[in-house]
Amino acid sequence: MLVRARRACRAIEWAQPHDRGRALVVTPSSSNDGLTLTAHRGEGAALLAFDVEESLHEDLAGFALRYRSPEGEERPIYNRLTFVEPVTAETTPTERRAISSPSDEAPLQKFHWVHFPSRVPKGTFTYTATAMRFKGGSNDQIESGPETSVDIDLKQDTHDNFELGFTRGYVSSQAYAELFDNAALYPKPQTYDFPSAEYVDRWRWLGFRARELVFGILDEAIKDSDAQLDVFAFDLDEPDLIRGLEQLRTRLRIVLDDSTSHVHHADKTDPPEVGTKEALLRSAGSENVRTRKFGALAHDKIFILTRGDGSRKVLSGSANFSVRGLYAQSNSVFVFQGDPPAARYAAVFDAAWKTTSGFGSSDLAKEWFELTGDGLPASSVSFAPHSDPGVSLDRVAAAIDGAKSSVLFAIMDIGNASGPVMDRVKNLRDREGLYTFGTTENLTGDLKATAPTDPDSPFIPSDYLRSKVPEPFRAEYSGGGGISIHHKFVVCDFNGERPVAYAGSSNLAQGGESRNGDNLVEFTDPVVVSSYAVEAIKLIDHYRFRAIQHQATKQEPMRLKKRSERWANDYFDPASPRHLERELFVRSRPSD
Repeated sequence: MLVRARRACRAIEWAQPHDRGRALVVTPSSSNDGLTLTAHRGEGAALLAFDVEESLHEDLAGFALRYRSPEGEERPIYNRLTFVEPVTAETTPTERRAISSPSDEAPLQKFHWVHFPSRVPKGTFTYTATAMRFKGGSNDQIESGPETSVDIDLKQDTHDNFELGFTRGYVSSQAYAELFDNAALYPKPQTYDFPSAEYVDRWRWLGFRARELVFGILDEAIKDSDAQLDVFAFDLDEPDLIRGLEQLRTRLRIVLDDSTSHVHHADKTDPPEVGTKEALLRSAGSENVRTRKFGALAHDKIFILTRGDGSRKVLSGSANFSVRGLYAQSNSVFVFQGDPPAARYAAVFDAAWKTTSGFGSSDLAKEWFELTGDGLPASSVSFAPHSDPGVSLDRVAAAIDGAKSSVLFAIMDIGNASGPVMDRVKNLRDREGLYTFGTTENLTGDLKATAPTDPDSPFIPSDYLRSKVPEPFRAEYSGGGGISIHHKFVVCDFNGERPVAYAGSSNLAQGGESRNGDNLVEFTDPVVVSSYAVEAIKLIDHYRFRAIQHQATKQEPMRLKKRSERWANDYFDPASPRHLERELFVRSRPSD
């Protein structure tokens, strides 16, 4: 339900009951003179959604957006499109930067925007939206209309014993080009121990909060001489991380994947993981380094820290401990502190340390385990492989079936995968009245921004992305092989009464859940679910823009629509998916 007010500003706030009085605002919303602005909190990002009353439809030119950072700095949001300058498939990121204008001059002609600041200091961000109108009977002259503001903290600790982080995930972006001039991510040839000094600044930026969490646990283990670190690693080639693991010596136990993917590259040269294994054997000893593959892969990416005082912490997620996993790919990492989460993960590690034979029929693989405890979000975990993959996948499929308002996703590959979850995702197009949107990528490198409710969901050829990125980053797109959308998450009803998100290392496919060592976590905590939803929309917008640009020609370029073109009509046509998107995003989550 939208809450609007004429000539008055009202904020709608929702705070979690278990936050013990902390002013945690997840979806602040404000209305004034027919304009509504809602902000959905992500992890270091905000999904800003707009709506207008009927009186503003006719002359609506778009929305201007500006923000004030916690440090007091005021900045406008820029638009890559203008009324005059055309953008086509031939326009490079450098040219787009030259075209960009502040949104009070080139208004945003869409009803939402994801803001992902380059820096996210602690404190309150204030976002102000203005409805921009076409002036009088003009076709392209604009003026300011009503405006309204919301305050939101993008870095507030939401749970005392839980942290969530994402990589920035853009293999090519204007931001990276501006900040680092598209510098390479690693030397060629890449080794497990190459010097990192020249790369660290760009790695910190690209790895963002996910990198902080990974190195945070590693640093804790190094500094506590009584601490033990147990590690599951599928890909492991980040040189600074490896050097840290070497410092632990016999305080490290590590299970490395020994599938054929780590034997040699297509050119028959050894990948960095081979050198990593040899280095850890030297530092930790053969009794502390083991290789496993379960039925097919040891696909987990897990740290389990046991401190000298006996307390424990566990890190998991979709990010491999590699240069690509942390700095080139879109991934998430989450950290639970205390028991029972650490105890559950430790039991799986101890079982795999002995043997992976028969794991799928063990008690650890037969059910979901609730992860309860003080300062933790409501969540449960399932460990694969399962003798019956329905143990994990049926619950996800049921959540998709039961979704009432939206299903958002970012899944590495759905084209070649099967099982109940993949069947549901592929058939989302048939669900009337449900907003469904996501990103996926197949192993040949083609990206897809897909909207089952929208017939225009083109593939983005990987050669297009490479050709539009200047050297030397162009060569980094393939990065020696692999993919860029590495997420494996599904979000249902993110701002509804029963929000839920599924994330982890699982590819959500039947084959993986029956043959791979993996973990899948169900989050029903609204704060965590909102963060995954904002991540999904961020990725969708980034790749959807590129998909549309790929189709733009000199005859039909991308540019802002003039008054006569009625750009907003679809957003108010009940038959259009844009209408569903507008109404969904501006909605505040109901109070518990």
